[in-house]
Amino acid sequence: MKNRIILFGGTFDPIHLGHVRAAEAAQQYLDAERVIFIPARRSPCKPEPPSASEEDRLRMVQLAIEGHEGFEVSDCEFHRPPPSYTVETVQEFRERLGSEADLFWLLGADAVKDLPRWYQIDRLMELCRIAVMYRAGYPKPDFSLCKPYFTAEQIRSLEENVVPVPLVDISSSEIRRRLACGQDASDRVPAPVAEYIRRRRLYGCGC
Repeated sequence: MKNRIILFGGTFDPIHLGHVRAAEAAQQYLDAERVIFIPARRSPCKPEPPSASEEDRLRMVQLAIEGHEGFEVSDCEFHRPPPSYTVETVQEFRERLGSEADLFWLLGADAVKDLPRWYQIDRLMELCRIAVMYRAGYPKPDFSLCKPYFTAEQIRSLEENVVPVPLVDISSSEIRRRLACGQDASDRVPAPVAEYIRRRRLYGCGC
C-alpha cells in the first residue's frame, strides 16, 4: 500500500480541540500513516494577517499534537513570501516525498464553494486528493456548484474522499474574541496550548 499522508493547512490562530479531533478522525478514516499540520504564513482567503506570530502559532501546534502518533508539523510556508498558496505547498511535499506518496489535502466543507477560485486548482488536484471534512449531524458536502468548473473525474474524486469528523463547535475567531474580552477559553484548546497562551499573554489572554 502507498504511504498515505494527510496535509492539514490553516492559520491555526490558535489551534484548538476541533482541529485536533478532526485530524484524528481523518487519520483513522483515510487510514493515513501521517498527518502534517502546516501553519500558513498568511492565507490568501483572509484579508487580515494572523494575530499571533509565526513562532507562536508553530509552537502552539507543536504543543497541541504532542503524544499523537503520526502527527507532525511543518513550517515550510513560513519560508516563502506570503500569501500561502496550497498548490505550492503540495508541490513541495510531492517533490520531497516522491510519486509513491498518496497525498491528501484536508479541507473544511465550508471551503468547497470557493474551490473553483483557488490558485491553480487543476494542478493542485493533479498533485493530491482533496479530502473534504463534514461534521456529524450535517449533510454531506454538495459539489453541484463545482460541476461547471471541474471534470467528471475531479468531481468523482471529491465525492470519494469525503471525511466525517466529530461535531465540535469551536472556532479560532471565537477563541480570540473570548480572550480579548477577558473570558476563559481554556476548555476550547489543548491544556498545553492554554498554558502557552497565558504565559505569552496572547490574544488579550483571558485563559
